[in-house]
Amino acid sequence: MSRSAATLALFLALALPAEAAERPAVVELFTSQGCSSCPPADALLAELAARPGVVALAWHVDYWDHIGWRDRFALPAATARQQGYRTRLGVRSLYTPQMVIDGRADVVGSDRGRVAALLAPARDGVAVALTVAAGEVRAVLPAGSATDLEVVLLAYLERAETAVGRGENAGRRLHEANIVRAFIPLGRWDGRPGHLALPLAALPADADAAAVLLQEPGQGGIQGAATVRLPGR
Repeated sequence: MSRSAATLALFLALALPAEAAERPAVVELFTSQGCSSCPPADALLAELAARPGVVALAWHVDYWDHIGWRDRFALPAATARQQGYRTRLGVRSLYTPQMVIDGRADVVGSDRGRVAALLAPARDGVAVALTVAAGEVRAVLPAGSATDLEVVLLAYLERAETAVGRGENAGRRLHEANIVRAFIPLGRWDGRPGHLALPLAALPADADAAAVLLQEPGQGGIQGAATVRLPGR
């Protein structure tokens, strides 16, 4: 999805409380339908997606596609984002399944104990909200002390089932959750109240929900997150 396909608008109008608020944890899973060790991590992500206080997102990378099975959800943007975390977190190499928690720590995506430990602490952050109105999805930003955070919108598919015919998972029927279908930078937040808007028509037809992330520049720590269902999908 190119940024030129979207109409972005910043309105300095609506203020939310400036003090820090507890924010949801953000779990990003890098996975592939061609990876035999990924289904347990996919199942864990689906469990996390059902928990309150967690924004769970599945990024299907494309570098498994040449090994017998082409993942219908694979995105070059998923591989690029994983590469960004590799650089930021000092990870030795790309691997699946990998979970990144809050943009700050990575863990093998099927390691339930380690994931639980990383999710246990309470989180302070920015009280961003995501709404749908007048044919737009809107990230509502508060007045706050944080400055220069990147605002990114992700459109995702909440549930999918795939019968895999070839590759390492041949013969399996995979059940997957919160599959990222588009990644759209909206701009930067400088601490002033307002909102950033994107037309619903700019989002992929197979996405039925959206998330917004407020992230430190250079794909750093995540300071705020929210989700919304997309109407009529």
